Amino acid sequence: MTQAESHVEAGHVRHSDPPTTRGSARRRMHRRRRLRWAATAVAVLLVAAVAWIAIRGALAKQELEAAVPLARTAQQQVLTGDADAATATARRLAAHAAAAADLTSDPAWKAAELLPWVGANLETLRAIAASVDRVAEGAVTPLARAAAELDLAAFAPSNGRVDLGPVIALQEPVRDAAAAVQQARATMVEERIAAAEVVAPLADARAELTAMLDDAVTTVDGLDRVVRLVPVMLGADEPREILLLFQNNAELRSTGGIPGALALLRAEDGAFTLAAQADTGDFPKFEQPVVTLPIETRALYGDNTASYIQDVNFTPQFPLAASIAREMWKQKFGDEVDSVIALDPVVLSHILVATGPVALPTGETLTSANAVQLLLRDVYVRYGDPAVQDDFFAAATAAVFEAISGDNVDPRALVGALIESGYSRRILVWNADPAEQAVVAGTDIAGELPRSTAEVDAFGVYFNDITGAKMDPYLDVEVAAGSVGCRNDGRRTTVIQVSMANTAPADAAVSLPPYVTANGVYGTPPGVIATAVRVYAGPGNFNLGVERDGAPVPHHPTSDSGYTLSGIEVRLAPGERAEYRFAFLAGEPGVRATEIVSTPFVYEVETSALAVTCESALW
Repeated sequence: MTQAESHVEAGHVRHSDPPTTRGSARRRMHRRRRLRWAATAVAVLLVAAVAWIAIRGALAKQELEAAVPLARTAQQQVLTGDADAATATARRLAAHAAAAADLTSDPAWKAAELLPWVGANLETLRAIAASVDRVAEGAVTPLARAAAELDLAAFAPSNGRVDLGPVIALQEPVRDAAAAVQQARATMVEERIAAAEVVAPLADARAELTAMLDDAVTTVDGLDRVVRLVPVMLGADEPREILLLFQNNAELRSTGGIPGALALLRAEDGAFTLAAQADTGDFPKFEQPVVTLPIETRALYGDNTASYIQDVNFTPQFPLAASIAREMWKQKFGDEVDSVIALDPVVLSHILVATGPVALPTGETLTSANAVQLLLRDVYVRYGDPAVQDDFFAAATAAVFEAISGDNVDPRALVGALIESGYSRRILVWNADPAEQAVVAGTDIAGELPRSTAEVDAFGVYFNDITGAKMDPYLDVEVAAGSVGCRNDGRRTTVIQVSMANTAPADAAVSLPPYVTANGVYGTPPGVIATAVRVYAGPGNFNLGVERDGAPVPHHPTSDSGYTLSGIEVRLAPGERAEYRFAFLAGEPGVRATEIVSTPFVYEVETSALAVTCESALW
């Protein structure tokens, strides 16, 4: 028996595999092993990458949470002149911001931004970190450095002169800071970042930073304009003449109050002198309007706007009012001024915080606490003769001017007073040179009609006295605003509520001087306050009407410079109050915030929120 047969007989059969088959099996086994190793390696790498990004993200979040509050603090310290504190804060801010930017800018992070969902969160966090870093390095640090190198006292007048050198030295760092802040904001409002769907904490951080940058853009841009314009206006390049209009809020005009007193300021290389003073008595009615008024201004406010100095600011557009006042001064006195600045007694009260009390020739003392009461009420009670009142105002103006020109001014308080007055539109500035005026345009001190944006609907609420007297310290005004969507096309209705009350004593007709009540000379019974109220809505809005105490009332729907507006006349007896609602329909769909610009009163008129429904007959 052969060997093969013996195997068969024993029940064993052996098949010999070909060599090629055995090799393929081994290769498949090795390939599967390599794939398992590769999958394991990829998984490990993914876990490592996720862990890397998560850890760096957590660290970046901590750095940003520390940095953002420091940005606000440093900005405030720079503006108040606390240079040492601003420098220390800027160092801490820069360190936190740089760390956050570094943690979110490596290749792994950027690659992960391509992933669905998580990528939007990572990209948004990187944008936040980069924006904070840009503000820290490009704005806060150089401004803090500049503040440390300058003495705020250098900005205070001394012997009637302001040293313009420190102001000019600020121009370059402030310009660069403004550019850095604007770039940072541009990053945050870019649609890809602003509209990204991200987790709630990140969305909150994005909103907080964007709001901070909005404020910073306004603040630093304003500072940039100031340091560019102040040297020019104070005669750094050539002598300048500035016309000062003192607005008297006791008799309201759209931009504040009747121009009761005027002064001519001459400036050269930072030195300034009070060259001349005048009052309304020096300006009888001009036989012809001194300028050709826009047709809408003429229709709304009449030729008196360009014929009486007291009425130039019937219009709420200060550039127009200032140009009229400039021409009136030229025709009366021959000086063709370069700039016009308006201010009111509330501004003087703010300035008196910086100068301290000033003595008046009458023996009285003018202080920050009594300036408004003395200049807007008491003077009319004490002095019945308008000529004596004008002398009092002239003396007060000269005394405050002398105090500002002296060596005892608190520079920090003076800067704060001017900033506060500018924000509340109590200081308004116009320049005859278009290039200089372009620097002012768009700011609070320009006194222009309010400008709406994609995010904000801006409205103007303006008051003009038609009593012909000084009753407006007794006029109490409150403003509220709200909007509601009642239409299928998405356009919203905005309602501006104006509540007005006459707080004069019941016997005002006899207890108040005739010069205060007008004694019926202009057709209004003594004690009654007569006011023209006009509410301006931005271009594209539609007028829906006006209600008084819930019932529709006659009104004047019209337009001015492309703005839609409603006008009414209100007469209130002592103790009487009324509530008016002005309604407007937006020209485009969308939800926007409502912003109100109002005539400055003796007191601050704040805008409160108004609950609006779709039930009113007006809409």
